[in-house]
Amino acid sequence: MVKVRAEQPLHFDGSIDLELWLNQLSERNPDINLARIREVCDLSQQAKERAYATVGHWSEGVSSFKIGLDIADILNELYMDEDGLVAGLIYRAVRENQITLNHVKKTFGENVANLVEGVLRMAAISQIEFGSDQPVLGEQTDQLEQARRMLVALVDDVRVALIKLAERTCAIRHISNSSSEKRIKLAREVFDIYAPLAHRLGIGQLEWELEDIAFRYLEPNAYKRIARLLDEKRSDRQEYITRIIAILEKKLSLFNIDGEVGGRAKHIYSIWRKMRQKGIQFSEVYDVRAVRILVPEENDCYRVLGIVHNLWRNVPYEFDDYIATPKENGYRSLHTAVIGPEGKALEIQIRTHEMDDEAELGVCSHWQYKSADEDEEPKDYQERVSWLRQILDWQDESANIAHLTDDILREVALDRIYVFTPDGHVVDLIPGATPLDFAYRVHTEIGHKCRGAKINGRVVPLNHQLRSGDQIKIIVGDKIEPRREWLYEHLGYISTARARAKIQSWFGNRTKHKNILEGEKLLHEELYHLGIENLEEEKILDRVEFDKIGDLYAAIGSGDINSLDVIEAVSELFLTQAYDPQLDFEFLDNRKSKKSSSLRGIGDFEHLISSCCSPEEGDLIIGLIDDENTVHVHKQDCLVGLAPDCYSRRVQLDWQSHSRQTFPVNLEIDAYDRSGLLHDITGVFLRRGTNIIAMNSMSDKIRNRVIVSMTMEVISLNELLQTLEEIEQVPNIISARRKH
Repeated sequence: MVKVRAEQPLHFDGSIDLELWLNQLSERNPDINLARIREVCDLSQQAKERAYATVGHWSEGVSSFKIGLDIADILNELYMDEDGLVAGLIYRAVRENQITLNHVKKTFGENVANLVEGVLRMAAISQIEFGSDQPVLGEQTDQLEQARRMLVALVDDVRVALIKLAERTCAIRHISNSSSEKRIKLAREVFDIYAPLAHRLGIGQLEWELEDIAFRYLEPNAYKRIARLLDEKRSDRQEYITRIIAILEKKLSLFNIDGEVGGRAKHIYSIWRKMRQKGIQFSEVYDVRAVRILVPEENDCYRVLGIVHNLWRNVPYEFDDYIATPKENGYRSLHTAVIGPEGKALEIQIRTHEMDDEAELGVCSHWQYKSADEDEEPKDYQERVSWLRQILDWQDESANIAHLTDDILREVALDRIYVFTPDGHVVDLIPGATPLDFAYRVHTEIGHKCRGAKINGRVVPLNHQLRSGDQIKIIVGDKIEPRREWLYEHLGYISTARARAKIQSWFGNRTKHKNILEGEKLLHEELYHLGIENLEEEKILDRVEFDKIGDLYAAIGSGDINSLDVIEAVSELFLTQAYDPQLDFEFLDNRKSKKSSSLRGIGDFEHLISSCCSPEEGDLIIGLIDDENTVHVHKQDCLVGLAPDCYSRRVQLDWQSHSRQTFPVNLEIDAYDRSGLLHDITGVFLRRGTNIIAMNSMSDKIRNRVIVSMTMEVISLNELLQTLEEIEQVPNIISARRKH
């Protein structure tokens, strides 16, 4: 059973007796590597000497070392594995910037570092403003729903959730000396997020403690009133429970049932909730007097139930069989209410010892943690992650947690990311969304004025992809002036239809003349990148659905059509000016199929499939070159192909896959020379997975300029333009274009 509050052993001077604490830890978990635990404790103690917790935080005056021990005590009672204990011990020191995550990774391994990083990401939920002026049972906000969805999106390892639960439990235990505002903020976070999380994971003891402490700060008057009522009748109630236990033990012995009978702890929030739900007085709450009976086998539960109902009359509609129909979090037990001696209501819970462990420890009683030394994930690991997210799905809670309202019990959308405004409000977006998508989601004008963005305090490009838990601050200018390139799909500035529609609408409302100028500039810039100049406008119109070139430019300028679509439509015109097969995809494909597209190893020679053996794709083949430099393709075991007089003219061949057709394109890059320039340029191709066939450079030392010529392999115009655009973003690059 989880200890509500574990105190570390102390020396006479008040310092923590670490060796005794380690011995106590090993008693619970004898397989643990105490040397490794001692190492992380020593590291945390060193951090303690350097700095205490952040001023103004809940842990003010409490060292990260002491907090780590508190967290580890809770985790050890939850059967946490060794990596989880190490992560729990070091987490607060990392969060308070006393130890770096990279140092944790080097010292304790990637698995521990990943756990700590996961808990750090969950800390983003604490930034959400839940509205402290709301009553406990008041209408919940969209922010609460977003927070719960974010929780599902962030957690992919149950240990991360358990470490965060333990940390929040320590936080609310130590919050009493903080300001009222901080106590209420933390209490609402714990009440709305982490107590339900403990419930979903089936960890009853943590759930009840979190609920009671949070209730104490959120509804102090109600809490004190019920606590006072419990204290007033404590001795009478205890005497009554003692008599009930004696009666039940005698009956169980009579029927040869090896049962363990005890009183059950009273949870103030649970009592208050029942009083509010049923509109009854404290004296009418039947489970103020309650006992729990633990038996060896499931069949014994029903035998004991019969004994109880034969002893006392049961209360109608107050019987629940959670053994036959377990709760969603796996909780199993029999609950019944009876009218006991002296006509007093009494609640009795009946379960096996195994069920009791599950009720107290929940998921921890049967979760098999992933081993740190496994090279690969267990086959069912992803299934367990899916299961974890299902139990965090916050559905169908109305029967179990009355304070969750119906409007937050909808299905959680896992294909969303959840990010923060600077004020702590949650915004949900599609995966792949960027700061620009975020800006247009917050307000259209913010999107139009967007000039930059910071994520978690760090400046990022506007096409940076957001992750759940990021906090975004948009840097705005004075003028409403969206950028045309935001609409270019290959640059990745926007992913949402909303942002695209807002940008297109803005450009559509501008004067047609300005759109014409913008569109003309855009099309000619793209043609310039491809090395195409002075293309006749009338010939362009023959291949697009526009009667006037101005209308075409206006459509490009307003974002109604993509300049790349226009270029592909008129690509055949490139051949009429100067024959160049580099951009003639149809010609290239036909040429390859007639010559060497299906064979590798013959260069530019023509080839013929020999009729003597008729080799087919998949056969082992060789080639024989005749006097006209035509390659005759034979099977490797063909007698003609193996003729002695042909040996000196034989070439080794194999079949060419058609799964990815590529073609060469010559590029010319003009740049100001600097150290590392070629490294940065080739890095573009490395990141894109693009092959470079040839490359050379020519430097002009007087002008400090360099011309880089190269040949790359591409599969489409779109890929070529994306590559050229990315090269031009490299510092010192003046231009990048296709070279004839």
